[in-house]
Amino acid sequence: MSRPMRGLYALKYKIHREGTNILIMLAVVLLALNIPVWLFLPPWILPSVLSALSVLVYSFVFNFFRCPARHYKGPKKDMVVSSVDGSVVVIERAMEKEFIGGEALQISVFMSPLNVHANWFPVEGRVAYVRHHAGRFYSAWLPKASTENERSTIGIVTPEGHRVTVRQVAGAMARRIVTYARVGEEAEFDEHLGFIKFGSRVDIYLPVEAVPLVRIGQRVIGDQTQLATLPGYKATPQANKP
Repeated sequence: MSRPMRGLYALKYKIHREGTNILIMLAVVLLALNIPVWLFLPPWILPSVLSALSVLVYSFVFNFFRCPARHYKGPKKDMVVSSVDGSVVVIERAMEKEFIGGEALQISVFMSPLNVHANWFPVEGRVAYVRHHAGRFYSAWLPKASTENERSTIGIVTPEGHRVTVRQVAGAMARRIVTYARVGEEAEFDEHLGFIKFGSRVDIYLPVEAVPLVRIGQRVIGDQTQLATLPGYKATPQANKP
């Protein structure tokens, strides 16, 4: 499988390709604002303030599109790992009719604009379903965001036959969801399934018998934090290693 981010691990950090054009355009705009101010307005107060604000804005956007190199080293069979960085906001039973077709265990992680916004696969298996839904842009904190906001749904079947749904949900600020996953591809830890720009959430739906390993409010790290175990999971001596 060829993935857009393969080869990333040669570097510890990299700017995600989704941010390249935005950062170039932002730099051009900020320069266009700052150069005339320094040339034609009296120094130093107004030009200095504008330049400081420009650096602050650019640093924020630059930080948003950072993409750290990560490699999951824990157990893989019947393990569910967080798709994203953020805070756990939902752990509950819910109906997931789109791919699982019934009741499921829902674990949702909210990403603030300060979090890394790359999305990793939470389980290994085969991508069996991908669909984008147009929708609204309610705050990603709200429960109705999962069903009414713009979103992309990815369905994965694990080697053991478990059906897992990953839903990328746009938020009030997030206006673009990018999904790399394609039907028929292999889902693997360390690989990106997509990216969401500027604040959002990811819902993961698991078989109802799955056992959560996190709690509400806990901060998690994408491709690192173990979220839950699927039915049939058996602990090994390496199971507790990150």
